Amino acid sequence: MGQLDTTRRAGCELCEQPGGVLVARTADLRVVRVNDALHPGFYRVIWNDHVAEFSDLSQPERVRCMDAIALVESLMRMHLQPLKMNVASLGNMVPHLHWHLIARYRDDPHFPQPIWGTQQREAPTDLPFDPAKLPELDGQIKLSLA
Repeated sequence: MGQLDTTRRAGCELCEQPGGVLVARTADLRVVRVNDALHPGFYRVIWNDHVAEFSDLSQPERVRCMDAIALVESLMRMHLQPLKMNVASLGNMVPHLHWHLIARYRDDPHFPQPIWGTQQREAPTDLPFDPAKLPELDGQIKLSLA
């Protein structure tokens, strides 16, 4: 495990592109902010090496991955104060290990459905947090993962 395939894979968008606005990078993983107008509190934790499944990681790698996810989620909760956090690893479209961390609010366009489901309502004109403060959250994530 962990040594299954650590090369970049041609054609894999998460091997070839950052996957969003780069917030922080460690030897193992990176955190990016996703530019999603309907869900501005959307981050990804992306494993740097090309592996498809969480179980492909060694036990120490799994611990480092989950610790990073918990850290990002905790900082998102503190800064964005969502009603609920959605944390998911799907990989159906891009089979490269990554986790979606999405701040959810009662009046967001898809709530209570997943953000990939049917939109339930128009996006609110007043967001529950000031998107101009996202760079502050980015800085806290970067500092905490350093």
